Amino acid sequence: MELEPLVKTVHVPLAPPAAFALFTAEMGAWWPLATHAIAPEDVETCVFEGFVGGRIFERTADGRELPWGSVTAWQPPERVAFRWYPGREADTGQEVEVSFAADGEGATTVRLEHRDWHVFGDKAAEMRSSYDGGWDGVLELYRGAAAVEHV
Repeated sequence: MELEPLVKTVHVPLAPPAAFALFTAEMGAWWPLATHAIAPEDVETCVFEGFVGGRIFERTADGRELPWGSVTAWQPPERVAFRWYPGREADTGQEVEVSFAADGEGATTVRLEHRDWHVFGDKAAEMRSSYDGGWDGVLELYRGAAAVEHV
């Protein structure tokens, strides 16, 4: 049985180009590295390379680059999609798609859809549940960063 995609929506007080840039190019400024990293004790930042085939990875203090995913669609400022496999092999990647739609003057609705739970086999429902809460916390930090940028 295929599990439904996980869908999250957040509204930010930035126009789509700025919201897109914050989510991608500036990810290292707001991502919760202390709790959502492969090597939280050594991580310095995370990087989101802005092109199809680009890497998403964390960089550690000693220069290691630990893969999180790879960009599959790059359409600024409307949409980005990526295979997501932090701490796992690339063949266990799931698709995450994030869209950015203008929502009034200078605001954006950001919609994240996370799918392909079947890659986890018997643990699919457990992993979907874990990401359900995980994305809530991550997107709340993103919203907070957008609010600060807006000031």
